[in-house]
Amino acid sequence: MYKDRRRKPAIIDVEATGFDSLSFPIEVGVVTSNGERYSSLIKPYANWDCWGEEAEAVHGISQADLEKYGKPGNVVAQELNALLEHQTVYSDGWVVDKPWLIKLFDRARTPMNFWLSPLEMILTEPMMECWTEARSIVASTFDGKRHRASTDALFIQQTYDCAAELSGA
Repeated sequence: MYKDRRRKPAIIDVEATGFDSLSFPIEVGVVTSNGERYSSLIKPYANWDCWGEEAEAVHGISQADLEKYGKPGNVVAQELNALLEHQTVYSDGWVVDKPWLIKLFDRARTPMNFWLSPLEMILTEPMMECWTEARSIVASTFDGKRHRASTDALFIQQTYDCAAELSGA
């Protein structure tokens, strides 16, 4: 859709059971800089029992879905490490995504072998100024269910690319 004049950032998005400190990650999605997509539901650990019906209404993932289709947390952590090893991956919701990833990797007893950074760290001032416009442009043609992790990651990456193009970056 947009010209790829530069390397696109790897983007990660995490869906969770809520936004409080007791919530836990239930889905992780990534789009790498070369466009490879990864998504996985996460089977809750026994002590991960905080469930927010409001969050479920947003992302549409039920507890039954997690039990049936979710992968064990240690498997998801290992797959993320294999995909993102020694890379920086960016999040537009770093303030919540970072704690959820820490919770996942800590409970999986697996060191995180990549770095997570706020998307704002790589946005130029001109890109920030046209972000809302870029978001609207991408939303007008985007074909995907929002509030699912890999789809949201792709939407964010395309918005980044559009904002870069609009700003002349």
